[in-house]
Amino acid sequence: MPLNQAQLFEEVGDALQLDEYQDFTAISDRSGLSGADGVGFMLLGLFGEVGSLLSALKKKRRDKDAFIAYESAVVEEFGDALWYLANAANRVGLKLSDLAGRVVASHVDWSYHGQPIVHTFAHLQNTSNYEASTSTAFETRLIELAAKAGGLLDSYASGRTGSNRDRLAADLVEVFRALVRAADDADISLDIAARQNVVKSEGRWPHKRVWGRPFDEGYPAPEQFLRHMVFDFSERTVNGNTFVVLEMNGVYVGDILTDNRPVEDDYRFHDIFHLAHAAVLGWSPTLRALLKRKRKSKPEIDRNEDGARAILIEEGISSWIFTHASRAMFFRSTTSLDFDLLKSVRDFVQGYEVDVRPMWQWEAAILEGYRVFRLLKEHRGGQVIVDLDEHSLTFKTR
Repeated sequence: MPLNQAQLFEEVGDALQLDEYQDFTAISDRSGLSGADGVGFMLLGLFGEVGSLLSALKKKRRDKDAFIAYESAVVEEFGDALWYLANAANRVGLKLSDLAGRVVASHVDWSYHGQPIVHTFAHLQNTSNYEASTSTAFETRLIELAAKAGGLLDSYASGRTGSNRDRLAADLVEVFRALVRAADDADISLDIAARQNVVKSEGRWPHKRVWGRPFDEGYPAPEQFLRHMVFDFSERTVNGNTFVVLEMNGVYVGDILTDNRPVEDDYRFHDIFHLAHAAVLGWSPTLRALLKRKRKSKPEIDRNEDGARAILIEEGISSWIFTHASRAMFFRSTTSLDFDLLKSVRDFVQGYEVDVRPMWQWEAAILEGYRVFRLLKEHRGGQVIVDLDEHSLTFKTR
């Protein structure tokens, strides 16, 4: 049975199994490379994540009390490094639990027989019994981790591990051991890092898409978004000034919009992004205010979720993404968005109701919005049908 986010939290008291996690990395792999053909890609990913991890760990040791700002980054980097390590091992038929057994084994007992049985990340760290290091020793450990990762990549690049699985296994064990030591020194639980890595992957590439219930479900009808709405975008020019008017059922919605920029870039069509947020996420405090659908029956929701700050956050997200999109032909040939962009968007909305929407849903909202934005640009307006039940936008020319 595929490992999923729900299972992890249903059994949160149980330690995550090493091989269970490794199975998940295989399921969540989107590289498009099968079997041993993808080993090099995984090793490059592991090397890159080790570099990011080293940077974050160094900041932790250097900044001490200010580490709160880096803790989530460190846990995330450990999880990403584990993902690539487990996936690389899986591609050559090596179980993560077998590698873990060698991590805690002595050099005189290197064979698989007679090794300590290590099934979980928690057991792996409990078994290692590495002593806390001094500042100097900590730096040495980080240098060791960098060296082991570099050695692994060098062995693969030189062909020494191409047809020698035992050599590759030995190199992976050395990196794994160095990761465990670094985690011990940083006081990071690899079990937590691996769990959060699963949550991160499930949020980005879910085994099954679950859209979530509408945020206004159960509210009085006048406070709910209509599940099917039709809007008309019209571009007009008066006295040399070009602007866009948004209408719903022949009634103006909001103010006329210009680009508000010396160099025109068609941002005047940006209300389409609010429509996309409403359709795909079921969320848009901006559109809710424009349509006078604020949830006033609950003052705290009206004030916090539908209030001015939430509106400013949505407008800020739209403007910030627009800057990125304008450098990528407004995502014309894009089918998948950069993870860091999606993570930043999630950071923007942290603490608000839409925080529960996963990254894949944000990606769908953004790409759907820009798909129709490009059509509005091309036709200089048009009709947009918003379907909250189907989580979609439909464009029609006038």
